[in-house]
Amino acid sequence: MAGNSAIIDDFMAAWGAMDLDRIMSFFDADAVYINMPMDPPNRGLEAIRAMIGGFLGMAQAVEFVVHHQAENTATGVVMNERTDRFHLQDGRWAALRVMGVFELRDGRILAWRDYFDLAEVQRELGGA
Repeated sequence: MAGNSAIIDDFMAAWGAMDLDRIMSFFDADAVYINMPMDPPNRGLEAIRAMIGGFLGMAQAVEFVVHHQAENTATGVVMNERTDRFHLQDGRWAALRVMGVFELRDGRILAWRDYFDLAEVQRELGGA
């Protein structure tokens, strides 16, 4: 069963469309989204929407390039190694190397954790 992997593929595609409502439709009402080197965790739909809205607001385009993806069907976990690309408002492209872990329940994202190098993010995003 590759159901959860397909859900995450669709979630990544929603980012490419920069469709905040579509992105948010993938989350469980009790979801948590954590950018691991940053605090605090984003708990609940309102906090997650604000964080994602901030990312979308700084970009003209977003592209998530998934290099590897694995699913544990027994636990509902999908993990992917990817490069998140943001076409910033100043015309530059920022490329961020990320390892993402998604926990799904009943087809919805219950937890999303992204692991990345904070120094790389600060360097790539600069004054974004």
